[in-house]
Amino acid sequence: MHILSIHNNYQIRGGEDESREAEEKLLREMGHEVDVYQEHNDRVGSIGAVPMALRSIWSQESYNIVKQKLQSSKCDIVHIQNFFPLISPSVHYAAKSEGVPVVQTLRNYRLLCPNGLFFRDGIVCEDCMGKFIPYPGVWYGCYRDNRPATIAVATMLTAHRAMGTWLEMVDVYISLTEFARQKFIAGGFPAEKIVVKPNFVHPDPGVGNGSGGYALFVGRLSSEKGLDTLLAAWNYLEGKVPLKIIGEGPLAEKVVELVKRMPNVEWLGRRPISEVHKLMGEAMFLVFPSKWYETFGRVAVEAFAKGTPVIAANIGAIAELVDSGRTGLLFSPGNSEDLATKVQWAVANQARLAQMRQEARYEFESKYTAQQNYNRMMAIYELATHRSLLKI
Repeated sequence: MHILSIHNNYQIRGGEDESREAEEKLLREMGHEVDVYQEHNDRVGSIGAVPMALRSIWSQESYNIVKQKLQSSKCDIVHIQNFFPLISPSVHYAAKSEGVPVVQTLRNYRLLCPNGLFFRDGIVCEDCMGKFIPYPGVWYGCYRDNRPATIAVATMLTAHRAMGTWLEMVDVYISLTEFARQKFIAGGFPAEKIVVKPNFVHPDPGVGNGSGGYALFVGRLSSEKGLDTLLAAWNYLEGKVPLKIIGEGPLAEKVVELVKRMPNVEWLGRRPISEVHKLMGEAMFLVFPSKWYETFGRVAVEAFAKGTPVIAANIGAIAELVDSGRTGLLFSPGNSEDLATKVQWAVANQARLAQMRQEARYEFESKYTAQQNYNRMMAIYELATHRSLLKI
C-alpha cells in the first residue's frame, strides 16, 4: 500500500508529532510505501499576518503540491494528521480531485474550538461547541490570546463548514479515545464516520523496576497541563516525595523559579526519548495533572509500557486510559490537596503500587502494542477505500 501522510509540525515537539512519526515508521516496517508532505510552524513567522490568515483557509501551494504528488505516483490513501495552519484543508480537495480516499486523525479539538483545547482562562470551556460560527472564541480571542488571529481560525472553520469539507471530504476520521469521539459527535460530526484507534508505543521500551523513589511529570509546561496543581500539591507534601519534571513550554521560566524554592523538586528540561523512558521506568509513578480534556495522553501509555502506574486527573480522555485502583489512581482535576492525598497513599502502599506496576504493563501489552495498532490501521484504510469507492 502507498500512503501519503500530511502533517503540520508544531514549534515545540509534542505527542502529536511523536505519534504521527511512529505511525509512519510502523507502516514502513510493515512493507508499505509512505510519502510525507509536511510543514513546520517555524515558517509562520516569515509570512505576514494577512497572507497567513488566508493561507490557513486555503493554501493553493499545498493543494498544488499534494495534487502533483498524487499525479506523479499512484497513492492508495491520503492520511491527514494535522493541516493547521500552513497546509490548510485545501489538501482534502486535492486528494478527492484525484479520487484518493482520505483518512484524518483528530489529534486535537481544532474542528470544534478555535484554540483546539476546549480550555480558556484556566478552566474547560465549550462555548463554541455546535456553533456554526464559533463567535465566543472570537470574542475572547482564544487562539493565542489574539482576536485577529482567532478571527482567521474561526473564518477557516466557518468557511469549511459551509463548504461541507468536514462532512464530504473525509472518508474516515480517527479519534484516539471514545471520550474524544463523543465530543465530535456532540459537535455535529457523523458518528458512523468516526472510529477509535489509540496511539501506541513502538519499539517496546521494556519494563522498568520503579526503584528511583521519585514521582515524574512529562509534558508541555503550559497552563492546561496542570502545572499549578502539580506544584501546589508538592508544596503540600513539603518535600517528602521527590519529583522530577521533564518538558518545556511557555511556563518554563515560572516553573524554574518556583522549583528553586521547593525541596526535592527538580526540573530537567527537555530530554531525549530514550532518557525519558529510562526515568519513567525508575519512577514510582507518573503524574498526569491536566486540566483540559486531552484527546489521548501518550506519556501515560509510555509509562504503562515501562510498567509505571499513572496518577491522573479525573477528566476527559486521560480518565478513560487510567483504571483507578488497577493501573493508577485518579484525583479531582485542579484539586492539589486531592492529588497530594493520592501521592501519599501510593507512597504508603508499596505492595499495591507493585501490583499496579504489573497491571500497567499488562494494559500496554493488551491495548497499545505496534502489532495491534497496525491491524487496526489496516482495517481503517480498507474501510476508507470501500467508502470512497461507493461515492464514485
